[in-house]
Amino acid sequence: MWGEVGIFRTNCTALCNKGWNFFFFFFLDEYFLNKHKKRAPGAQEAKTLPASSWLQLTTMGNCEMYENASKCIVSSKSMECFMVLSTQAQKISIATLCGLFGTLCIFENCLVLYLIFSSPGMRRKPSYIFISSLALADLLASIIFVTSFVNFHVFNETDPSKELFLLKLGGVNTSFTASLSSLLLMALDRYISISRPSKYKLLVTRKRAWMVLGVLWVMCVATASLPLLGWNCCTLNSVCSELFPFVDNNYLSSWICLVMVLLGCIVCIYTHVLWRAHQHVAYMGKHQEQVGKQNARMRMDIMLAKTLVMVLTVLVLCWLPALILMIYSIFVNLNNHLRKVFAFCSTLYLLNSMVNPIIYALRSKELYSSLRMLLSRCRRQLSTSNDIPEAESVHRPSMIETVCEDVRVM
Repeated sequence: MWGEVGIFRTNCTALCNKGWNFFFFFFLDEYFLNKHKKRAPGAQEAKTLPASSWLQLTTMGNCEMYENASKCIVSSKSMECFMVLSTQAQKISIATLCGLFGTLCIFENCLVLYLIFSSPGMRRKPSYIFISSLALADLLASIIFVTSFVNFHVFNETDPSKELFLLKLGGVNTSFTASLSSLLLMALDRYISISRPSKYKLLVTRKRAWMVLGVLWVMCVATASLPLLGWNCCTLNSVCSELFPFVDNNYLSSWICLVMVLLGCIVCIYTHVLWRAHQHVAYMGKHQEQVGKQNARMRMDIMLAKTLVMVLTVLVLCWLPALILMIYSIFVNLNNHLRKVFAFCSTLYLLNSMVNPIIYALRSKELYSSLRMLLSRCRRQLSTSNDIPEAESVHRPSMIETVCEDVRVM
């Protein structure tokens, strides 16, 4: 029966590629209906597939994602429907983007973490504690995402077990969720700083900042570990996602809802922050004579608020294409073209992680001044290292001349 299906499907490939889907399904049903009518009365009736399965088979090409046990087997055949990069040019493009974005992301976020924790003043401020959490999340995301993504899509390597794959996916999920949650904490920090500047130091302390970050990371790890702990389509025998192996569609829907809620909260908070910042700017313009330390504090808050709004804008632009395709995959079967688009859109996550430190260095005066001090220190060390050989070369002839003079005197 299935051999006949393969022969018939091969013969009808040309018609399907030309868009003759209606005639393909019509002749397919007529063909197997006539075959069943010719069978003997006592012959066992063969099991056929419903029309929806045939539609899924034609849309996904060679990837047959039926509700059977093979979807939970970690092998090249079961994973080939997720390895959507078919040409060498596509693999080289993905490898180049991941290598470029990933390398810059690792270097920049390591630099941000070094600048914050090497400065006693910055590492005590809650604002920079939240920025360091964001940098750490982006750093982990770039390392885990690049290694797993390139190995899977470029080198077509599969993990030896389902648990190892879900563990890697959980690491990427944890990092990106922690990055988004850190942005939410930074938005709340700016909101409190602008709305209640007199009580800011009492409400937002270093101890509370570290406690909130601890709770945040624990929640992100717990949320990302749910597929590994049993909420996957293999354990529940449910519908698998078309974009991620072994991931349950209901879990993917829940994670998308979580991301949308976080984004919505950040947008609402920053809308209010910008409104309050506009009020502060108007107040400072009318009372320039009374400007003192309080207004200097307001200027710093407004500067940081604008910086974080830029980060939020980049975040939404980088996350929106992939989120739209995730939502679309829940309701509609994706073809290989959309899967390839999703693979390229996933690299925008790295672009977001790469742009964040650049925005901090350009907008934050403290980080920028620390970076300039670090560069000047490196230049001084290079200059001193270059001056040492010259000093030695000048010192050696003088020693020789001294010896020669001593010999003449003798």
